Amino acid sequence: MRIAILSGGNGWHVQDLLRAAKLFGHHAEAVNFRTLSAGVECKPQPLFGFDAALVRTVPAGSLEQIVFRMDILHAAVARGLRVVNSPRAVETSVDKYLTSVRLAKAGLPTPPTHVSQRADDALEAFDWLGRDVVLKPVFGAEGRGMQRIHDRELAWRTYRVLEQTGQLIYQQQYVHHPGHDLRVFVIGGQVHAAMRRSNNHDWRTNVAQGGSAHRIELSESTALLAVRAAEAVGCSIAGVDLLPGPRGELYVIEVNAVPGWKALASTCDIDIAADVVRFLVEDLRT
Repeated sequence: MRIAILSGGNGWHVQDLLRAAKLFGHHAEAVNFRTLSAGVECKPQPLFGFDAALVRTVPAGSLEQIVFRMDILHAAVARGLRVVNSPRAVETSVDKYLTSVRLAKAGLPTPPTHVSQRADDALEAFDWLGRDVVLKPVFGAEGRGMQRIHDRELAWRTYRVLEQTGQLIYQQQYVHHPGHDLRVFVIGGQVHAAMRRSNNHDWRTNVAQGGSAHRIELSESTALLAVRAAEAVGCSIAGVDLLPGPRGELYVIEVNAVPGWKALASTCDIDIAADVVRFLVEDLRT
């Protein structure tokens, strides 16, 4: 089987997937999104000759470039190529607002959220949200660009800068958590690994922000919550972040359609890349 690994380079995760594919006797090839071109009624088409494609990352670019890269995925799916995750799932999960909408529609617990384009509207929502919020980039990962704000004057100045620079103002009510969260790796509707991430020096628990990780076994209800969150966004493969609240309740914070697993694999001593390739191959055969 020939597998295209779509990414923006040849980083650790791409190399891990290449290794895993070779382990099962499949040919995998790293394909840089930036090199793709396409035509209509014109040969060859992008990704021609591959049996399946795995979206590892979608590199940053202009709006036109990002839309075109997603168009290529949609066109490939229309031609019958199996793409994981689907372009629709990638589009949904990369957009934090749309993810929040899908989670809420599915009846899953997620923190109260407000997105606005004007500072005045954002400041009014800041009051609604209890004057303690987490400001996030709509498109972002690994905790980068997140800011906790609980001062109204700081909120106003920050929102004004975002409005003046043409950015959306995405804020969530801050959840008073016990200093840790859960990262759950879901493949094909099943939990394959989970870890607890803690950080004694920052309210952000991401390992990329200095947090530490420990393997955990999930309760049936927690595992089901993670699986339902992945399904709500349409992800066959997902990294689901769950945050415990002050009374022990769990909130779905994020569903990542291109999740990393470097820390998770070492923490849980599991070959996640092999599990991903195995799922892709078995899913294609069914």
